[in-house]
Amino acid sequence: MTGIIIRNLSDQLVDLVRERILAGTVEQDRAIRQDALAAELGVSKIPLREALTRLEQEGLLRSRANHGYFVRELTIAEAEEVYALRLRLEPEVAALAATRATDDERETAMRTLARLDAATNAHGDGVGAFNRAFHLALLRPSRQPITTTMLERLHVLGERYVRKHLEPLGRDQRANDEHAHLLDRWLARDAVAVRDAMYAHIEQTVLDLRSQFQPDVPTI
Repeated sequence: MTGIIIRNLSDQLVDLVRERILAGTVEQDRAIRQDALAAELGVSKIPLREALTRLEQEGLLRSRANHGYFVRELTIAEAEEVYALRLRLEPEVAALAATRATDDERETAMRTLARLDAATNAHGDGVGAFNRAFHLALLRPSRQPITTTMLERLHVLGERYVRKHLEPLGRDQRANDEHAHLLDRWLARDAVAVRDAMYAHIEQTVLDLRSQFQPDVPTI
């Protein structure tokens, strides 16, 4: 029984610390203060350290001998890899999901986009999380659990890049427009249009990021 309790606590800590990392509230250039964080969360260091190890395995943290855990820095190389994989998988899965979605799943997608639009327009916290939720709402009805799980992990890795991508003025409105167009095609069960719209949406994001990271290198 004790093992089950610890495992559940570790799961909760993974979720809590992950959301802090994705929200940008954990600094990249400082080691995570495990004593202070454990005290703040009201837990011992053992389950916290286990959670940090799991987050390192997810690719959000890196450990340095005798220095602890650090948030992985944002790099164009990582962004390129994450978005290249999404381009290979996500358009096809979203297209399939559009043809298989139930009425309840279609309602979920519409509600999720409404929440994303509200968060984006308010320029508040949680835009990345709502963006992830919207994309996954378009993917889960595909009934492709293995591929969807892979894409969910890619979205977690890419969430901090979504925040960076939305930094320039006007990007948030463009993202809203692209999402609205994508949902319209998805609700119409137009698989070809969904595939094309999703590909264009992801591709434009990585092109923008490439420009932000390497402004002197022409995009292709």
